[in-house]
Amino acid sequence: ILFNTGAGQHILKNPLVVNSIVEKAALRRTDVILEVGPGTGNLTVKMLEKVKKVIACEIDPRLVGELQKRVQGTCLANKLEIKVGDILKTDLPFFDACVANLPYQISSPFVFKLLLHRPFFRCAILMFQREFALRLVAKPGTKLYCRLSINTQLLARVDHLMKVGKNNFRPPPKVESSVVRIEPKNPPPPINFQEWDGLVRIAFVRKNKTLSAAFKSSAVEQLLDHNYRIHCSLHNTEIPENFRIAEKIQTVLKNTGYSEKRARSMDIDDFIRLLHGFNSEGIHFS
Repeated sequence: ILFNTGAGQHILKNPLVVNSIVEKAALRRTDVILEVGPGTGNLTVKMLEKVKKVIACEIDPRLVGELQKRVQGTCLANKLEIKVGDILKTDLPFFDACVANLPYQISSPFVFKLLLHRPFFRCAILMFQREFALRLVAKPGTKLYCRLSINTQLLARVDHLMKVGKNNFRPPPKVESSVVRIEPKNPPPPINFQEWDGLVRIAFVRKNKTLSAAFKSSAVEQLLDHNYRIHCSLHNTEIPENFRIAEKIQTVLKNTGYSEKRARSMDIDDFIRLLHGFNSEGIHFS
């Protein structure tokens, strides 16, 4: 098979790395595993030996054929279900754990699709480009800390498990990889994620700017003004003639103590306080 590297096809070939991933997934006999990007099935076959069922999602029909050939006529065949298609456009099935070696173009949307999926799963063991993996675990004040870091850490525990050099893949990718474990927080934090993300998005557009400056953008003011007017009409609240959203925003930032703070050094608790500060004044982000 010729692999399509443009579509992110890099097959994990080193059996030691495959075994290590299987071990870190702490699979149970009764598990249903969602595997995304099974490739030629090196990881799939190892997992089939240990679990009740593997649901493998693969977009490339040629690889699906390889995978079917590999288990045909063995006792593993009836434990494997293959779904052909784009994982981002598919409704996720029920599963206990997820293992994926993803094309890195879809890393971010896939992480959030997983984290917002219900019912909860136990854990996900995911292979990412090294820098993406390091962003997932980055702490406030560090260079790689970004919206991805704080959003992921709001919804999950994230651990960097191991580095995987490019020579472990066929064909080798241009960048180094890492394996990450993600465990959703269950119960989830009592926060409307769409609102939360709306706030974090504004703060991180320029993560080195003060929040006071970040919130002065006219697009931000328009959005929050629009949302505020909807909020007031729903609650039958009169809006004074001379009302200016810009002043109200700056007042909230001052009162919460965040106007001179910068997103790059704020943690989850800071953003929760800030979101409550805005919400209690009727300002919403979604």
